[in-house]
Amino acid sequence: MIDAELRGGGDLVRINRALRAMDNPEVTRRFRRELREAAKPLVPQVRASIQAIPSRTGKGTLRAEMAKATRIEVRTAARDANVSIRVDGRKMPTGKRALQAYMEGTKKPWRHPVFGNREVWVRQEPKPYFYRVVEPSAGPRSRAAVNRVLDSISQDIS
Repeated sequence: MIDAELRGGGDLVRINRALRAMDNPEVTRRFRRELREAAKPLVPQVRASIQAIPSRTGKGTLRAEMAKATRIEVRTAARDANVSIRVDGRKMPTGKRALQAYMEGTKKPWRHPVFGNREVWVRQEPKPYFYRVVEPSAGPRSRAAVNRVLDSISQDIS
């Protein structure tokens, strides 16, 4: 699973704990919704980067499956709170659940038969698509968006 997290550090966890103590489901839902909205612009960027991966066949089926598996996950557990952009292997077809890690290069290159011909195998080199898109965006702009959410919710808690 490939993911990048936008963390607001201790503030995110502190606000999450305060929300739990408040026991106000409406504010908690707004907190989660606003965190999701802050990360939302990254998803189309990652999907576009996936679709731009070169393909010799031109079919793009694997790229489409990876793009479809790209999503935002917001967690607000008691001890940890984070927003993740992930290309989720659990959403990939059986037998392709680690494809996104191989393509990014976080797993070593793999071998596969050429068009199903088990007599001819090739080594598939990685085609990085995720971190080169997410890291520049997950920097100042995304952190600023998360900080705006934290500020807004902290005012509601106070």
